[in-house]
Amino acid sequence: MITDERTATYINSLDMGNGAFLDALEQEASEQGIPIIRKDMQSFLKVLLALGAPRQILEVGTAVGFSALLMAHNTAPDCRITTIEKYEKRIPQARANFAAAGMEQRITLLEGDAGEVMRGLSGPYDLIFMDAAKGQYIHFLPEALRLLRVGGLLISDNVLQDGDIIESHYAVERRNRTIYKRMREYLYALKHTDGLLTSIVAVGDGAAVTVKLRDGIQIVTER
Repeated sequence: MITDERTATYINSLDMGNGAFLDALEQEASEQGIPIIRKDMQSFLKVLLALGAPRQILEVGTAVGFSALLMAHNTAPDCRITTIEKYEKRIPQARANFAAAGMEQRITLLEGDAGEVMRGLSGPYDLIFMDAAKGQYIHFLPEALRLLRVGGLLISDNVLQDGDIIESHYAVERRNRTIYKRMREYLYALKHTDGLLTSIVAVGDGAAVTVKLRDGIQIVTER
């Protein structure tokens, strides 16, 4: 936990849910061990959607479609969402959930590796929600910035890795060290690249909210 458990429990106890369909989908995902965005991140995302009023959204990482549906339910009817997923087991589940929610016309699911799929897109998008394999965020960043309009938001979920991100390299389990290193590179790039304005907040498992201030951005990497 990034925040202490008692605080998180209290905050989550105030949540009013997302309607019968999404609440049932969240429960089903929990029972099946399928990761979806946490309750406090759900609330945070809904506020950002209300503030930004996006009309074109790109999501990197669909899973069973919970967050895409959450965004669809919290944006205007003319908002269109494109979401990318490569895990074959999850794709039919997501499509079924979009159909059951009556959102097939608003949500387009693209199958395949996100890096390759993104290179074939033209954008521009008002908001990009990054919620895929954490070790790939740094590799997806150049295409994400190309596709994001000036003034648009890049929202990156799960960036604090349950607090591991602040630990020494040697304190992190060996099998997680590559992800740890790449996420630290990603956060460094978001905070140090001229033309990006980023706030990293301890909500959910950590979120980075980035505004693209201009085109022609050259990503700065940690030396």
